[in-house]
Amino acid sequence: MKYIVIGLGNFGLSLAEKLTKMGNEVIGIDSDYNKVEGVKEKISHAICMNATDEYTMKGLPFKDTDVVIVAIGEDRGANVVASALVKKLHPNKIISRAIDPIHETILEAMDINTIVHPEEETAERWAKKLSLKGMVESFEISGKYSVVEIALPDCCIGKRIEDIGFRSNYNLVFVTIIKKTAEKNIFGKVKRVNEVQGVVTYDAILESGDILVLYGENEDIKKFIKDQN
Repeated sequence: MKYIVIGLGNFGLSLAEKLTKMGNEVIGIDSDYNKVEGVKEKISHAICMNATDEYTMKGLPFKDTDVVIVAIGEDRGANVVASALVKKLHPNKIISRAIDPIHETILEAMDINTIVHPEEETAERWAKKLSLKGMVESFEISGKYSVVEIALPDCCIGKRIEDIGFRSNYNLVFVTIIKKTAEKNIFGKVKRVNEVQGVVTYDAILESGDILVLYGENEDIKKFIKDQN
């Protein structure tokens, strides 16, 4: 896949490097020449430019990019402007970093649906989520095992949990289901929040929008995701 990471601070740089190591093509953007020079050998492409300037931003290959991540963290204003420009130029998959709750609310009002909190989330977790189609969240227990949240594949809609055969077919442990519920922020914008269903019986019917919570070996998790997509 192809990514653009805007802002090569600690989080943005780490994310860009990990995505590159996973075999993805990554363009890293920063206005600091020294940061760009220091990362040129570590990621696919590194460009020194001002991400708040629409004229220069138009020169980026947005049409050929799967996901754009605005990782600017030092300057909230620059983050908001860059996010607005990306929203205009690449209205598909956009991820933006939130510095504090007010900043997050502003991004939500701009219809930025995927927001990162680097102080709480690691670049490694985000690299996994971005590289594996359908991955919503990942909590690594060790280098070999993880608890993951996976968006329910279309082919599983309407099936019972028992029908999937998590244990027999994939050696995975089914933990629970997370459902998305609607909630309004202070601007009146509707956002989706997670509601954990607790203990779910194996005859429960899976519905569109459900998120599966599974535990198992990382390789078995990858196999399940690959088989369902």
